[in-house]
Amino acid sequence: MNERSKERSASTENIDLKKMDEQLSRLFNQAPWKAQKNIDILEEFGGKESAKEEWEIDPRKLIIEEVIGRGAYGSVHRGLYNGQEVAVKIIDWGEEVPRTRDKIAALRIAFKQEVSLWHNLNHPNITKFIGATMGLLTPGKRSCLSCVAEYLPGGTLRSYLIKNRKKKLPFKIVIQLALDLARGLSYLHSKKIVHRDIKAENLLLNKNHALKITDFGVSRFQALNPKDMTGSTGTIGYMAPEVLKSEPYNRKCDVYSFGICLWEICCCNRPYHNINFQFTLAAAIVDQNLRPQIPNSCPEFLAQVMRRCWDADPKKRPEMEGSGFHARNH
Repeated sequence: MNERSKERSASTENIDLKKMDEQLSRLFNQAPWKAQKNIDILEEFGGKESAKEEWEIDPRKLIIEEVIGRGAYGSVHRGLYNGQEVAVKIIDWGEEVPRTRDKIAALRIAFKQEVSLWHNLNHPNITKFIGATMGLLTPGKRSCLSCVAEYLPGGTLRSYLIKNRKKKLPFKIVIQLALDLARGLSYLHSKKIVHRDIKAENLLLNKNHALKITDFGVSRFQALNPKDMTGSTGTIGYMAPEVLKSEPYNRKCDVYSFGICLWEICCCNRPYHNINFQFTLAAAIVDQNLRPQIPNSCPEFLAQVMRRCWDADPKKRPEMEGSGFHARNH
């Protein structure tokens, strides 16, 4: 375990997760509330009320409703913006986390990077970005950041697959979901963007079960020099070996994740669900070339796409448009 992991583990041990969850529930599972602008946080983040970013929205037009999801950095709510139904991602420090100047600066940079990147994307298989604000005040008078996007009533791909675990998905739906993901990734890569955290939880479905990619919190523009992109970013079961090893990587790490997601869509199961220890899983993926077991019922052309996409050598993985899957469906 490296020093960063030790620090993260130590800090986690000092957080009362149960208490935090109870506080979040009390704070957000209440009657809908109108967002308020907090001038103090604008100054704290080094900005001024008059210096408005092109993606900034008026928080006074935002009504925030019930929680529909929670993650490591906050919660996601249903809401209304200018009468339109939306999803609102709220990044809340909480009372337990001290806001040092360095932490505030790092969070500000990460938040602005995500919304600036997402703001310029426009594709049927990318969740539509509506706007964001860096000056939101919760009912508990706590400052937070918020990111507003279209609301997709189908929920996450992960929850959809769980519902269909026993009966599996019809072949036609498997193909459509995989094609939607391939098209979305192909678009991102055409813009020189590497998502870096493609997984079932970051894929949303609309009412017609069309798939859209979301959560650009760890995405970044692909460096001209691959050596400039290193570090273990993502979720272990979906991470390419070169990323796990903190070696230079490029858009082919998303292709690897696509192969894992394709298996997941076909099997309606979580990859490596029988391995509980993340370190054990990472070592097996890197050292033993461990991959999900493809069932005999899987059509051979899909199995071939999976194997090509999750090849240990990124140079042998196809481009998304040349994955064989994308081309087959044009």
